[in-house]
Parts: sequence; C-alpha cells; structure tokens
Amino acid sequence: MNQFYDQTKHQKTVVEDHDVILKGRKLLDITGVKQVESFDNEEFLLETVMGYLAIRGQNLQMKNLDVDKGVVSIKGKIFDLVYLDEHHGDKAKGFFSKLFK
Repeated sequence: MNQFYDQTKHQKTVVEDHDVILKGRKLLDITGVKQVESFDNEEFLLETVMGYLAIRGQNLQMKNLDVDKGVVSIKGKIFDLVYLDEHHGDKAKGFFSKLFK
C-alpha cells in the first residue's frame, strides 16, 4: 500500500511542474497541462496548473499528448503565447466568447 501511495504522490508532483519550451518557433513542449480545452490549426487553448494558456500560430498540429504526465507538444509556426487569468479580466472573457461562439 505504501508503494502505491508513493507512486501517486510522485505523479502529482510531475503534473504540478509547468514549463514551456519553444524551439525555433517551430516546436513547443509544455508540461503541467491539465486539459486541452480546444484546438485547431491556428489556436490551442490549454488548461495548465498555472492558468489557461492560449497558443496562436499557423499550421499548428498536436505532435504529442500525454495526459498522465500532463505533457503536450505542438508543432507549426508559433505567433504568440498568452496566459489568461483573473488579472486579464475582460481580455479573457473576450477571448472565451470568441472561442465558443
């Protein structure tokens, strides 16, 4: 039973880390992803342990998704990365309203 508890604790620690690694504006690796809210070839919306993250670009494709580890890899031409949280207020609402029309 102790071994099972330790493994669960270890997995939780992995998900709580959050890193964004951009390689040459062509490959984006993100850890600490809780959920992929939506995506298409121009925009991804991810829920991370540090808030919602919007990724915009061109010809975006999900290269890798590991839900257990909270890892997402996206390839394509990356234009911008934006965190949407309480501090953005109306900007976040505007973004979500455009996204879910």
